[in-house]
Amino acid sequence: MSDGPPSLPGPGGSRSGRSAGLDPRAQRGEGQPPNPVDLHTHSIHSDGTLAPAALVQEAAQRGLRVLGLTDHDTLDGLAEAEGEADRLGLELVPGVELSTGGQGGEPEIHLLGYFVDREDPELRAGLTGFAGARIDRMGLILERLASIGVPVEPERVRRLAGPGTVGRPHIARALIERGHVADMREAFDRYLASGRPGFVPRPKVEPERGVALIRAAGGVAVLAHPLGTGEVEAVVARLVRVGLGGMEVYYGEYDERARAELGAVAARWGLIPTGGSDFHGPGVKAGRELGGPPVPATSVARLRAAARA
Repeated sequence: MSDGPPSLPGPGGSRSGRSAGLDPRAQRGEGQPPNPVDLHTHSIHSDGTLAPAALVQEAAQRGLRVLGLTDHDTLDGLAEAEGEADRLGLELVPGVELSTGGQGGEPEIHLLGYFVDREDPELRAGLTGFAGARIDRMGLILERLASIGVPVEPERVRRLAGPGTVGRPHIARALIERGHVADMREAFDRYLASGRPGFVPRPKVEPERGVALIRAAGGVAVLAHPLGTGEVEAVVARLVRVGLGGMEVYYGEYDERARAELGAVAARWGLIPTGGSDFHGPGVKAGRELGGPPVPATSVARLRAAARA
């Protein structure tokens, strides 16, 4: 093991897409031929725009063979996705994305859980609590927006969320509809990002708690979009101690240099290098098109083996 972390780019994953380590071709959706494995996607059960079956159909049409569905704080889309995947002959990797950290000015730490037992009572109870906290947070955000003369109807946000867990992207879409902002980026930059007038921090959930929930449900915990966590190696060192099993190396927006350096971190700590586009729907987020990053098929086999261990 080396004495210190590699020379990683600065924290990435920002909505501006201007941080070091982000692939400008990916941001424009250029030069990114479809790859057969994508382990990070979202459906209407969180903040995506496609129903689970439609997401699987989109993946099949693009030539993918393995798809991971990782909605935020919910497993509700998995049954529909699996049924359509079986019909189309595509492998569906069941997953979930948990949001932790983000308190006291610290970066959020997102964790992906793969091959979890969706009937695990502790995981289900945890997800129910997370969903309730999202609803409470939405109400507080809308109150703040109304207090500065930017009203948004709660019922409209709920309709935009549909069957899924409500989040800031749904509020952003409502802001666009009301004419308060022109697009999603402006919604976050002006009102919803940390430090802006509509921002409300998440209830505190330690990342160790997220790892424990995933592992208790028989899954593998993976650090999502690690450049967004700040000090990557420090976060990895902290979470390996409690059972972190993998890290996203091949994330949608990351360029080749970032992937190489993150791959070195994963290898040094014995983590499975995974990845995915973080796809939310066609054209929703630049650089996050389905099948974009070159995720190795071996990552899927290693995740499956780790979950069975």
